[in-house]
Parts: sequence; C-alpha cells; structure tokens
Amino acid sequence: MTDTTSQAAPPARPHRTPKALEREAERTRRQAEALRANLLRRKAQARAQAALEKPTPMPSGQTAPSGHPS
Repeated sequence: MTDTTSQAAPPARPHRTPKALEREAERTRRQAEALRANLLRRKAQARAQAALEKPTPMPSGQTAPSGHPS
C-alpha cells in the first residue's frame, strides 16, 4: 500500500530572467493604471448622470427632506 500522506510538493515556478520580470512588472503597472483610469471615468460618468436626473416630484402633502429641492 502506498503512503498518501507525504505527497510531492508542486513544481516550483519556472525561473524568470530579469528581463522577463521587468516586462511582467511593466505589464502589471499598465494594467493597474488602466484600471484606475476606468474607475475614475466611471465615477465621473455616474456623477454627471446623477446631475442630469431630476428629482421625482413629491406627492401632495409631503415635504422634501432638508436640503432637497421640491
């Protein structure tokens, strides 16, 4: 019967040259920059959309919350 409690360790990551590591780091930096730019763009679009939307009219007899135009 074979012993299954001591399994072989998974293979280590292949050795990367300094140039390959540099390329990978640059790719990661560019991805992070693109994600930040997309997030800022989406936030700006959401703010612009919210500014364009008019508040719904209040039913008669109700008052608008403080700071909210009626």
